[in-house]
Amino acid sequence: MDLNSIIKLVVSILASLAAGGIGSLFTFRAIPTWYTSLKKPRYTPPNRAFGPVWTTLYILMGVSVFLVWQKGLTTSSTLVAFVLFWIQLAVNAIWSVIFFGMKSKGGGVITIIVLWVLILATMISSFRVSGWAGGLLVPYIIWVSIASYLNIGVWLMNKSSNK
Repeated sequence: MDLNSIIKLVVSILASLAAGGIGSLFTFRAIPTWYTSLKKPRYTPPNRAFGPVWTTLYILMGVSVFLVWQKGLTTSSTLVAFVLFWIQLAVNAIWSVIFFGMKSKGGGVITIIVLWVLILATMISSFRVSGWAGGLLVPYIIWVSIASYLNIGVWLMNKSSNK
């Protein structure tokens, strides 16, 4: 791998991890106070599971966008996959701001549904560029499907305090 490719890979992974870092600023403050007080749906994973899972997913996402970027941004298919990736990554960070920062369960539901659709679009467009790039996003959409179930469950189970 040449130096330019290494730089692209590092930038892709660090940018993905940075989005997670931004989200975690809001998440960490709300977990011990607000989030622990909420009723949660059955099969909610323990809080300690989220950090390692998200870190792994952000690394996989970074490698995925790197593979798209490596193909060159000269065709519409690579450009669409590349742009969709960054849009969904921004919405990913925004979800934490809305759900944990603003403590808006309903706003979180709307945002996570938009995020899920954007991930699906990103995954499909990435598959068109590189099977590996699309495949690396499969665990992400599975985890966000679980997160959607949790967000909707929290929203429904805590209706008396819903925003």
